[in-house]
Amino acid sequence: MTEAKRRDVPILLSVGYASCHLRLLLVHWCHVMAHESFEDEATADYLNAHFVSVKVDREERPDVDAVYMEAVQAATGQGGWPMTVFLTPDAEPFYFGTYFPPEPRHGMPSFRQVLQGVHQAWAERREEVTDVAGKIVRDLAGREISYGDAQAPGEAELGQALLGLTREYDPQRGGFGGAPKFPPSMVIEFLLRHHARTGAEGALQMAQDTCERMARGGIYDQLGGGFARYSVDRDWVVPHFEKMLYDNALLCRVYTHLWRSTGSELARRVALETADFMVRELGTAEGGFASALDADSDDGTGRPVEGAYYVWTPAQLREVLGEADADLAAPYFGVTEEGTFEHGASVLQLPQQEGVFDAGRIASIRERLLAARSGRPAPGRDDKVVAAWNGLAIAALAETGACFDRPDLVEAAVAAADLLVRVHLDDHARLTRTSKDGQAGANAGVLEDYADVAEGFLALASVTGEGVWLDFAGLLLDHVLTRFTDEAGSLYDTAADAERLIRRPQDPTDNATPSGWTAAAGALLSYAAHTGSEPHRTAAEHALGVVKALGPRVPRFIGWGLAVAEALLDGPREVAVVGPALDDEATRALHRTALRGTAPGAVVAVGAEGSDEFPLLADRPLVGGAPAAYVCRNFTCDAPTTDPERLRAALGG
Repeated sequence: MTEAKRRDVPILLSVGYASCHLRLLLVHWCHVMAHESFEDEATADYLNAHFVSVKVDREERPDVDAVYMEAVQAATGQGGWPMTVFLTPDAEPFYFGTYFPPEPRHGMPSFRQVLQGVHQAWAERREEVTDVAGKIVRDLAGREISYGDAQAPGEAELGQALLGLTREYDPQRGGFGGAPKFPPSMVIEFLLRHHARTGAEGALQMAQDTCERMARGGIYDQLGGGFARYSVDRDWVVPHFEKMLYDNALLCRVYTHLWRSTGSELARRVALETADFMVRELGTAEGGFASALDADSDDGTGRPVEGAYYVWTPAQLREVLGEADADLAAPYFGVTEEGTFEHGASVLQLPQQEGVFDAGRIASIRERLLAARSGRPAPGRDDKVVAAWNGLAIAALAETGACFDRPDLVEAAVAAADLLVRVHLDDHARLTRTSKDGQAGANAGVLEDYADVAEGFLALASVTGEGVWLDFAGLLLDHVLTRFTDEAGSLYDTAADAERLIRRPQDPTDNATPSGWTAAAGALLSYAAHTGSEPHRTAAEHALGVVKALGPRVPRFIGWGLAVAEALLDGPREVAVVGPALDDEATRALHRTALRGTAPGAVVAVGAEGSDEFPLLADRPLVGGAPAAYVCRNFTCDAPTTDPERLRAALGG
């Protein structure tokens, strides 16, 4: 802004992200515009002469992206990336677009023509330009959300939300709506919690069928585990091959929770394979998790091609497996001569039930195909560590490791949490949003960072029995209460003392991840259940006012908020497991049972008798000298039990 004011020229703001290779609605890829225009010397010279150019990674600065995307959508009715916005030197937007080609094409002006037109308008019609910018800013200022003083949703609103989801559900294919289809991880979490609390079989059926269709489709990597970003079709066959950390963290947790509810072997396998994928392919040397794997990779000719790393032709199967095993693998994975993707290649699926195939041969086939695939040029990796997404991964790995007796996954969660404390957290418990190679970035954490990292730390506290993670969560949530919440209880995506933009962003709806608003509600509620803190519980209830307003109307876009509301209606339950020592086998059996319970949003504390690691352990003695579990709501407890089966029944596990 300072440079633009000094030179009296507009700002060109281009917003994209590192792995931005969208196929959605044929939107051109962010890197295509960068290569065609930003790297063109003549275009660059014109830009430098007449504009101050700013390129922003939306994952580094989600606040900047949110503010100007809202402006684009308000002005044009649509948005996308790359987002191209022209601003006055005061950062007020006045002209918008997404991709602009290097030459006029399909009725679309070239990028050079747009630049020349904007420059001419700025030079000759300045007053008109600034009037437009001022009107846009005033319109945005009137869009503040004030649901903080509303009541949390009750049975009626959650029932209406379930009915709304039922209407949008695709009973033939699973999921909600039409193409493109995104994994509805947060909605599934709501459905599982609703079933656990009410016994509604329809909710469980929608969750179970959707999870099975995704796991058997091309959106799931049938060789290496992990989920792609979305399916371009309604049947989950052809994915957009980019793999994001946040999708896999959320889905890993969902499949673990589905297993808790049903005992599904498919859910167990997918949860563990997805966890292993995150650790193996997204784990960084410093202990955190990288953001994404690209959709594109070299197809062997030196050019990037989407999906080249993942797809197969019958000839490629024969080359790796030989004739006999290729004849088995092709129908098993849905590989055909005509193909399901491009140029006769197929995306691997599981179109038939596994039981009709020889499990031993299939295991060998998978191993050989995965080994052969690892020899292909790999997709690029975005190595930046995003605090919020690592918080989601910590929660998923901690719970998955605990449920399936995989201590290595819990250790991976601890390593990521250690990195966040060591690199992302300063002496005042303020978060930095990103890091790379162990070095903190320059951008302050936003609400979702504080909330999701707190969520991860709370899950880690329940799994490990180490109260320090509860303490760290409390420090982060103190910032949520003091810096991200107004007097009425409404939440903002940026802190009150953050860099000032033309509008303080505020979006309560869940998108690819839980919104900062709903994630904060969940973490605040869990922390209150652990500690009995009335301010944290009150803040959570106030934050859920937005769910009462939006849940019955747009349940697909506030799934995590609905899941948190289910926890509030259930208590949430507080489980204290007390034994002579953490490594005592009977204590571990009770702890394991508590973690496998399905009670929505239940918190678990475990420790030795007399421990002060957790408030829930206070005044909780052994029973007859034996380890005991106390199940409470609002710190009012049922009679303690020493029997894991009775504890399982009490928690719905």
